[in-house]
Amino acid sequence: MTVRRDFQEPARPRPDLVIGREDLFAGAREQLTGGGSVLVHGPAGIGKSTVLRALAAEYGEAVRTVLRCSATESESHLPFLALADLLGLVVDEVADRLPAPQRTALESALTGRGESTLQRDGLALRLAVLSTLRALAARGPVLIVADDLQWLDPASAELLGFAARRLGGTPVQMLCAVRTDTEPQGQEHDRYLSASPPDTLAVRMNPLSRGQVAALLDHRGYTGLPRSTVRDIHRTSGGNPLFALELGRALAESPTPPSPGEPLPVPTSLRALVLNRLEALPVEARRTLLVASAGARPTLALLHAAGRENAEAETAQAAALGLLVTERDAPGLRFAHPLISAALYAQASAQERRAAHAALSTAASDPIERARHLALASTGTDPRVAAGLGEAAAVARDRGAPSVAAGLGLLAARHTPADTVPGPDERRLQAAEDALTAGETDFARDIAHEVLAHATEPADRVRAWMVVIDAAGHAMAEVDAVFPQALTDAGDDPGLLTLVHYQLAWRALLVEGDFERAREDSALAADLAARADDRRNELLALAFQAQIETLMGHPDAPATIKRALKEPQDPRVACDHNGAGAARFRWLIMSDQLAEARKTISALLREVRRRGMVEAEVHFLRGLAETELRAGHCGRALDLARESLRLARDTGIGEAASAMLTSLAEAAGGEVDRALTLAREAVARAEEDGDVVYLSRALAALGHAQLVAGDAAGTVGSLRRVRELEEGLGVTDPARGRWQGDLAEALVRIGEPGEAQDVIDATRTRALRLGRESVLAVLDRAEALIRAARGETEAAERQLTSAQDRLAKLGYGLEEARAAYALADLRTQRPGPTSYDEASRLFRRCRAMPWLRQVETATVTGPAQPPLAAAALDTLAATERQVAALVMEGATNREIAARLFISVKTVEATLTRVYRKLGIRSRVDIVRLAAGHRSG
Repeated sequence: MTVRRDFQEPARPRPDLVIGREDLFAGAREQLTGGGSVLVHGPAGIGKSTVLRALAAEYGEAVRTVLRCSATESESHLPFLALADLLGLVVDEVADRLPAPQRTALESALTGRGESTLQRDGLALRLAVLSTLRALAARGPVLIVADDLQWLDPASAELLGFAARRLGGTPVQMLCAVRTDTEPQGQEHDRYLSASPPDTLAVRMNPLSRGQVAALLDHRGYTGLPRSTVRDIHRTSGGNPLFALELGRALAESPTPPSPGEPLPVPTSLRALVLNRLEALPVEARRTLLVASAGARPTLALLHAAGRENAEAETAQAAALGLLVTERDAPGLRFAHPLISAALYAQASAQERRAAHAALSTAASDPIERARHLALASTGTDPRVAAGLGEAAAVARDRGAPSVAAGLGLLAARHTPADTVPGPDERRLQAAEDALTAGETDFARDIAHEVLAHATEPADRVRAWMVVIDAAGHAMAEVDAVFPQALTDAGDDPGLLTLVHYQLAWRALLVEGDFERAREDSALAADLAARADDRRNELLALAFQAQIETLMGHPDAPATIKRALKEPQDPRVACDHNGAGAARFRWLIMSDQLAEARKTISALLREVRRRGMVEAEVHFLRGLAETELRAGHCGRALDLARESLRLARDTGIGEAASAMLTSLAEAAGGEVDRALTLAREAVARAEEDGDVVYLSRALAALGHAQLVAGDAAGTVGSLRRVRELEEGLGVTDPARGRWQGDLAEALVRIGEPGEAQDVIDATRTRALRLGRESVLAVLDRAEALIRAARGETEAAERQLTSAQDRLAKLGYGLEEARAAYALADLRTQRPGPTSYDEASRLFRRCRAMPWLRQVETATVTGPAQPPLAAAALDTLAATERQVAALVMEGATNREIAARLFISVKTVEATLTRVYRKLGIRSRVDIVRLAAGHRSG
């Protein structure tokens, strides 16, 4: 028995591959057969790769496409190598199905050539990987087999996790293995699970028992060992099958086996076993292997370029000893186990390692790899090395691998002399900003604090403070103490003060909900940036100021937008979702200029798609959907909103906002239940983030969905909260959320016409001041319902007719149809024939399916049924009456549970009994009962 056999990968799984893993193997097989994914985890050498290969060989025959990658530690610093393993041979099959920006990004990542479109955030590449997997899955099931996830380069790992989390319902499964700690209770696999499909089964590979180690040794031919020796092997190996086999091999090769009770004649670490095997190689072959271990992706060509002239013969010798495995489908060389490469590198002297890296610094073709090897071959500061690392970081940044760029940037800082430009701190801060882009906020914060600990230059200090603030995200209150220090460091430098006051503007909005303070700080930031000749930050500050003023209903909003749109423009800001173009669109749509708003947002959407700016695309899709919704093009709005939501979920950007807008679109043209679900999701996200500014928008969407669903009490509860929130925030423009008409209408339905009139009067004053004609028309429609409830039928009819005509002229098709529906309902209350034909025609034209269903129901049953007799409440038990009374007040089930100190399930069960006793079907009927009681 030779060393080579044990380190070779078998062509077919054998029974010994799963010794001691039968139950584990069966569970994983069942999971895969059921369409799920599997994550195998455990310490090095525990048998993860063995189980992975066996499962892949067995289950791989049941799928159409198998994608494989297996990383090593030495290549983990290079972006997209694992991605190339996975997709390199199949991407051409589906490339024509990818949008051009995605195709370009993917080709750049896989080849390292071409001009990347990922300067900002790499979203195009993320979507390209997702689209590629979906395209492959459309042709048949796909299995991704990924070994040693812990060594995947960060860029590939991020892309793989990004796709995995978004492939629900797609026939793509993952079979992965990752190294975790040696303690069974370790939870490192959790972060890999979070980057896996939701249905992933985590399988822990535990140490083998003594009997299982004995069986494994027998199967591998190490028979006849004394029981005490097997016991020692089990104890020394810790049940690790790889270590056990290596110990068994060493014993088999030892000329004098140990006597019972004597220690094993070999070291207990795998490194020592690997080094014993190296003794069979000539010195030059060992040097060749050291160069290979230092390289990211060793090939014979690379070794030749690094000066290893006899690489073929020397690697063949290593393969004969089982140290290397030749790649069947690629020219690369691979160590039979990553620990072998690590042991080779670790046992070399520092001088030998530097020599290997020096050779590779000229041989490697990838600029990132060249720069890294040059740095590792050097000691101390060296401006040439630092410059090369800085350029490599820029390449990584351009490729959409900010995490790699951050690491290279820190390496560049260590090699940068103190008196050069850029200096060490500037490189550190760039690395911190790259880390922020990569989502590594703790890493970025640590770098910033390191700079702050010694930096004296105001520019460096303020830039570091900005990193600290950005790292806090929406939790800006946690870094309140930073702002005075940043202002002190900025001194009277207008450029530095610009940065601080721009952040103060966001703090005023997010932390305090103070629109006026946010406006003041953004205006100050814009003025300071102009003084500093910093046009980019001036444009950002002006755009933010314009958006705040628009929401406030401030008269200066149009003028601020014009200032933000003046030349010169910065291309990085022009198409930004927080830029001036977006601010102008918001002003247009709030000012009832729907045609111009559509033109503006469509142009922005075309431009960002051309540039591959996916983040802005999410926002502008949502804006176009909102425009179509206002115009009454409900089908088109629903398609755009759903596209925005899917893209938001794919990218992880703006999910709550897209859920909110899609809820409105579903309530108008789709399914009301779906609208309610999406609105509640948006509310929950806003509450979790503590975002009171966005919470009001989400609650407005929920209130509207509840109104369409017939839950007037729920609508009142939601929209009362919106009213309170917006009054606290200082939002005075009723065109922001356009919820006031819905609140007034719902209040009429639950028998509160007085409060409804108060809402209308207060809103009308603001709408008249701002010239919000569509809001005024909707308020008239709601006021007509109050007049009808008071018996002023003729006046109500005239007001509804006028409101319908005005909404039609403004181009608000859905609101026009709602006015026609209210008018038809009103006319059914008087003698003579009536018809819902006009309302039906208008809703059908809008493709407003939920509303059309209401019209069809009204056509058959007539208007709403008369209220129940109030005396029916006397039949209820005490708790039932309490629950019913709170429902009448508009309380939700959760609010009722809190007030009565019972569970939500108890509330639901109690309501079921109330419905049965009263002969009703929903909360709406309870509210109707309350309305009848009040009017009586």
